[in-house]
Amino acid sequence: MISDKVFIIAEAGVNHNGDRKLAFDLVDAAAASGADAVKFQTFNAKRLAADSAPKAAYQQQANEAGESQLAMLQALELPLEWHEPLQRHAHQRGIEFLSTAFDLQSLAFLETLGLPFYKVPSGEITNAPLLWAFAHTRKPLVVSTGMASLSEIEQALAIISHAIRSDQPPQGMGEVWRNWSEQAAREVLSDRVSLLHCTSQYPTPMEEVNLRAMDTLSSVFGLPVGYSDHTQDLLIPIAATAREATIIEKHFTLDRQLPGPDHKASLEPDELTHMVDAIRQVSLALGDGYKAPQPSEWQTRDAVRQQLVARRSIKYGETFTLDNMTTARAGRGEPAYLYWDYLGKQAIRDYREGEML
Repeated sequence: MISDKVFIIAEAGVNHNGDRKLAFDLVDAAAASGADAVKFQTFNAKRLAADSAPKAAYQQQANEAGESQLAMLQALELPLEWHEPLQRHAHQRGIEFLSTAFDLQSLAFLETLGLPFYKVPSGEITNAPLLWAFAHTRKPLVVSTGMASLSEIEQALAIISHAIRSDQPPQGMGEVWRNWSEQAAREVLSDRVSLLHCTSQYPTPMEEVNLRAMDTLSSVFGLPVGYSDHTQDLLIPIAATAREATIIEKHFTLDRQLPGPDHKASLEPDELTHMVDAIRQVSLALGDGYKAPQPSEWQTRDAVRQQLVARRSIKYGETFTLDNMTTARAGRGEPAYLYWDYLGKQAIRDYREGEML
């Protein structure tokens, strides 16, 4: 799932607006940007939201105020028959196809496509049966943590661990926690689960990004950590890369002026390409962390490091002193850090002024 480089997910989500051509165009834009994967969302609106479900504030601002969440979601469903052609098109363009399931039936359908891993959306981190089903596929999981507390994240990880180790769903949370109390149950997640720090507000104000939470997730759970971004710019994903995010997910659209709940918090294609390029450069610049001269530094090192030289002419047998010895760039010779070692010693030959010792 995740290699040494940052894995970049271009989140098309529901920005296809129910338009088949737009969905395919989003795949093309994601591939052209250099992202590793393009991701959509798979759900049945009637299974996802009740008639009475209110819309989030950002959804109300982006759509007709009187429209229900259910009506909005019905217009944004990705038809099942589009999935395989979209996947095939993505692979032809050299990019991975992903989709997030929001209900059990949608997850069962995605299983028929052979996706390499699943992303668990923030809203489903407390949806125990769906979370258990995600994990029971035995595929790697990327778990988004928007809106979640540390205790809710630990509960989700406990459920995931149970699903990996058990053939049948638990009889209750007591069984889940008994499993979680075993060290082996926690260790089983190490190569199977990554966490995404996320703020589930569209767009996310800068003061609520809280990138340091990535460090907390890493230290508390000991799992790879990435970042799912909902800010309106590309600065924060780049900053998250500098904090060693292993995964970056970012919404994108072909046009921010299109109707729909997520377009305004999405990047347009040229911005997505810029973000991907910047992330690759920052990732490259992070290096391996070991402090040593870089290959390009060796010639500079030889040119600018100072060596011991004679301040004036020195005769054989003369004692090296502060008056007759100094340091300067000579290109070779005894390094300047031996200055004190030479003081008080006798010259073994004659030196002319400026000659290296």
